[in-house]
Amino acid sequence: MDCLPSIDAWVRGPAPLRTGMDFDQLLIRFFGTEDIGDLSPDQLSAGIDRLRVQFGLERDSGRRFALWCLAYMLGVAPDLDDAFEDEADKEAARDFMDTIDREMDEDEE
Repeated sequence: MDCLPSIDAWVRGPAPLRTGMDFDQLLIRFFGTEDIGDLSPDQLSAGIDRLRVQFGLERDSGRRFALWCLAYMLGVAPDLDDAFEDEADKEAARDFMDTIDREMDEDEE
């Protein structure tokens, strides 16, 4: 999970993606810690449940995107067609997925 901090660049990146959300703050908000690697399976599951609920309630597109990115990195993101109505948001999500997947591939080499 060395690539997780990359979300900071996305949520602080170009104007359409700025959300004011910090990656560490998201981890603390949903999981109670910045180091989710130390969580028990039950704690991780509870945090994912909180993340999913907030994603469903969130109406701000930038915050929604940041929550989706976190969910993607945890392997629990909803399908793009279910998550986003706007094509620009879907395209940004695809770009994020490509970037994270590429970083993970590089880390494995």
